[in-house]
Amino acid sequence: MSEFLNITNDYINKIREDEVCKEYFRQKELVSTQYPDLKKQIDEFRYRNFKLQNETDADRLFDETDRFEREYEEFRKNPIVSDFLAAELAFCRMYQEIQSVLGEAFARISHA
Repeated sequence: MSEFLNITNDYINKIREDEVCKEYFRQKELVSTQYPDLKKQIDEFRYRNFKLQNETDADRLFDETDRFEREYEEFRKNPIVSDFLAAELAFCRMYQEIQSVLGEAFARISHA
């Protein structure tokens, strides 16, 4: 295996060892195995949230977001749901930060 692949695998293992990553996959496993019906509801919530953010025109976004938040207010109070969504958000932010750092590094290389 090339040195590059070794370094990449080491990096991936470091990410897997990070508490944010571990917590996300713990929550994902818990919801998937112990609460399959709730997982379907979470997936529907996530799908609708994605559509809201990506398909709603700017003029209606505030009102639609407010309506969406009110509709799911009780659902999100469920500790299983809120724990999963918090873990997922933390993981996504970590992933975005990694992508941003990599993107900036490659941009600097291309300008060198």
